[in-house]
Amino acid sequence: MKKRIGSYPRVRVGGGGRAVVSQAGGVLLVETVRKAGLDQAISAALAPWRKPRAVHDPGKILLDVALAVALGGDCLADVGMLRAEPAVFGAVASDPTVSRLIGVLASAGPKALTAIRTARAHVREHVWELAGVAAPNAGGQMIVDIDGVLVLAHSEKQDAAATWKKTFGHHPLLAFVDHGPGGNGEPVAALLRPGNAGSNTAADHITTAGLALAQLPKTYRRGRRTLIRTDSGGGTHAFVTWLAKRGRWLSYSVGMTITDAIHHAALRVPASAWTVAVEPDGSIRDGAWVAELDGDVLKGWPTGIRLIVRKERPHPGAQLRFTDADGLRLTCFATNTTGEKIEALELRHRQRARAEDRIRNARATGLRNLPLHDAAQNQIWLEIVQLALDLLAWMPMLALTDKARLWEPRRLRIRLFSAAAQLVTTARRRHLRFADHWPWTDVITSALARLDALPNPD
Repeated sequence: MKKRIGSYPRVRVGGGGRAVVSQAGGVLLVETVRKAGLDQAISAALAPWRKPRAVHDPGKILLDVALAVALGGDCLADVGMLRAEPAVFGAVASDPTVSRLIGVLASAGPKALTAIRTARAHVREHVWELAGVAAPNAGGQMIVDIDGVLVLAHSEKQDAAATWKKTFGHHPLLAFVDHGPGGNGEPVAALLRPGNAGSNTAADHITTAGLALAQLPKTYRRGRRTLIRTDSGGGTHAFVTWLAKRGRWLSYSVGMTITDAIHHAALRVPASAWTVAVEPDGSIRDGAWVAELDGDVLKGWPTGIRLIVRKERPHPGAQLRFTDADGLRLTCFATNTTGEKIEALELRHRQRARAEDRIRNARATGLRNLPLHDAAQNQIWLEIVQLALDLLAWMPMLALTDKARLWEPRRLRIRLFSAAAQLVTTARRRHLRFADHWPWTDVITSALARLDALPNPD
């Protein structure tokens, strides 16, 4: 008997397998598309771009690319993984057909973008209604985080330029709805910009905020039920003034650069005026204090603005800046929220850090690079990335529970979407049978049962 060498069992490999479906867990996303009515909405929105006697529907083509990106793809050709499994994903267009559609939509410019975005907004409202208490609007206030992200380019693509980090690529501005600690976020805006676009360009922040607000239900345009959060890139006079003009229904929490005036005002705050910062569980945040600034430092800013400053011991290894004082790191933000304690407002603003998690997920879902050459085509790609991220947010919201609802895209792919299954046809119906030994088969089947119990779209 020959002794086995190595840590892993040796298996014989060959082709010819039948009735086996790869990426079978992707049926979770397909069922989410169906229950949300996203396929119908996108098909109707892109109907003007369907040629007579065309075999493939433009809406189906765009959604197929979005599904491929949600499953881990990062270019148009990755739609081939869906084409290999028609029993689950239906008829999928060829690579040339997909490329032609992207070119056609890109040449249509704002008209095609508006059609896609309008369909997404309509479906988003329906999905939140289906989700009930799991929806991000269940708490009564909608929080939208705006942040920039650098996307590197390794070739001469249109609008690629040197970035402020001395890299080369693009600098899109993104907006996400914050799901809070009980879930992930979902994208509501993505503005493609050259790599040398400024982090604090007010016009771009205004455009992105407008696109994000258009994605929200109209009920959140009254009573300050929507909060816009940004880092110090949004702390410009023009953007804050734009937000303040909508102050009857819009709240804001905007990071501010520590100017000389803010720095000196913070130094003049008496020790008795500083309040300890708090953690989400209500406990005291060690080595951090907050105070509100007033007086001349508010001159030139819109009426109703509040400036709140925090001083905190820097993390080990962090270097102090010229604007820091007494060995403590100073940060500041502006808000128009009244009636709440400043430590609660500071905690709310600090939780804007969750936007970094959303950006990390976006990078893992098609935003690691922009695969096309023309800027107009890459803007369409950003819409595809948002569709993929929508599905990765809506599926857990509608179908997963407990800790599984917090799984990020990489974990969803490894545990759920990558699961293989056997395709069985009985009584003219097709069934997917997932392996009993797969640790997350129960999660998949339970999630599909929850999706099946939801009402079908009208």
